[in-house]
Amino acid sequence: VSASIWRQETEKGPMFNVTFQRTYKDGDVWRNAASFGQKTLLVLSFIAARAFEWIASQSRKSAPLPVPRKAEDNVPY
Repeated sequence: VSASIWRQETEKGPMFNVTFQRTYKDGDVWRNAASFGQKTLLVLSFIAARAFEWIASQSRKSAPLPVPRKAEDNVPY
């Protein structure tokens, strides 16, 4: 089971989409499928969690840093 993560630049910043596939052998030929059975669902969930973590780490890297404020900017109401 594998995941491909696709980055797309938007007006609101980068967006990520994920596609999943499993590889199997049909005779001597390797093939890909996008359907998952009971034997591969737990593996798929693990790969999906790792993709989620990777995307979250990319979002943190590209997030703008907060602008530091000066003490005199904090005026009480």
